[in-house]
Amino acid sequence: MPFNALTPELIVAFEAIVGPAHVLTAQRAEAAATADAYADYGRDHTEDLHFAPDVVLRPANADEISHIMRLCHEHRIPVTPRGAGTGLSGGALPIHHGLLLSTERLNKIIQIDERNLQATVEPGVVNEAFQNAVKEVGLFYPPDPASKGSCFLGGNLAHSSGGPKAVKYGTTRDYVLNLQVVLPTGEIIWTAANTLKNSTGYNLTQLMVGSEGTLGIITQVVFRLLPYPQHNILMLVPFRQEAQAAEAVSAVFRAGIIPSGMEFMEREAIAWSSDYLKIPLTLPEDITAHLLIELDGQDLDQLYKEAEQVYGVLEHYDVGEILLADNATQKDELWKIRRNIGNSVRYNSVYKEEDTVVPRAELPTLLKGVKEIGARYGFKSVCYGHAGDGNLHVNIIRGDIDDDMWNVGLRQPIAEIFELCVKLGGTISGEHGIGLVQKGYIGIALAETNLNLMRGIKNVFDPHGILNPGKIF
Repeated sequence: MPFNALTPELIVAFEAIVGPAHVLTAQRAEAAATADAYADYGRDHTEDLHFAPDVVLRPANADEISHIMRLCHEHRIPVTPRGAGTGLSGGALPIHHGLLLSTERLNKIIQIDERNLQATVEPGVVNEAFQNAVKEVGLFYPPDPASKGSCFLGGNLAHSSGGPKAVKYGTTRDYVLNLQVVLPTGEIIWTAANTLKNSTGYNLTQLMVGSEGTLGIITQVVFRLLPYPQHNILMLVPFRQEAQAAEAVSAVFRAGIIPSGMEFMEREAIAWSSDYLKIPLTLPEDITAHLLIELDGQDLDQLYKEAEQVYGVLEHYDVGEILLADNATQKDELWKIRRNIGNSVRYNSVYKEEDTVVPRAELPTLLKGVKEIGARYGFKSVCYGHAGDGNLHVNIIRGDIDDDMWNVGLRQPIAEIFELCVKLGGTISGEHGIGLVQKGYIGIALAETNLNLMRGIKNVFDPHGILNPGKIF
């Protein structure tokens, strides 16, 4: 669908809506010596991609966004919504240039409702800041992506982000009750009600969650919350065979234990991260993988009983000496190592990260298949992820791979990895989304009938196709 270029008259109109200080262009950034900061709006954490927007707007509320979208709808201007820029699928990259709409100023926690265990927030609130705010009143918001210290809640909603706690508590979508949304045509709607049960019409709330900024711009969120778990136990389990580490995941669940975290880390993943953070960690030569297992709850005695059951399961596998974290500092260091694996891989090498997911019992087969595909095509991979969910992050390391193979040749082995996921009952993304970089593979996971239904929904919400164009399909 053709788009129009921005005009000086539109820039003036945008200034009237958000104020001149919140209208940024390359020329203004150059004059103010902030060109690097402006360029960052055209990047995220996806490989080495950059698409410069023609203009960046930083609105403060839904009304301002509504006025912006009405103008862009009328004049056919492409709009790319953006949160903190921590995405891994290119979902917030302005590939058609045009207008980039940053939600950074929508950063208020509007209300924490302790009576109803709910909170109303804006999308520019940082995940960890929100978690800490509700924790202060004894409440718990579980979704905790690795980038929780910097990612915005709006981006979490766009991809229904998960994280380690998803294995027990679910992903972002499981905590959303209601959304205020500005549609591409400028109307402002609420998608539901602030209730735990709702059987009134189509579920527009869940349609918006995971839509990757292609159907509307979320401006307020009503989350449900839980009581904060008072105790946790954390253990680091070394395995001499990485396949056994993957197999043990399902065995723990079959024993009746539901951990609050169960993370898989190949030897190189945990070694790179501990070195990157300068956190000493002894890794015996015969250890090939680790599981990081957390149990949480309100009754410490019950947690120790569950830990004993986990130990009983692990006796059936070839494991090394299990480390039981015995203080808060040690727990924090172990989680810090896990959460920084992606950063350490980025520090060590150019890489491509694939966000594969299968039913958890199929994780050993997926891991074996990834390694076999890598051996056939001549690439090395570092794997880690949310094993309790069957969500394996496959980091393909560039190493000495030449440009042709890296830019074109890897498409076939990546497709084969995704085909294996689908064959095992999984799909091609568990939490990173499709965005730009995975849209060429979506036909592996979804039939054309499914895609046509999605295109139809997109057309109803966004008849001119201006909102985050070029993403998903």
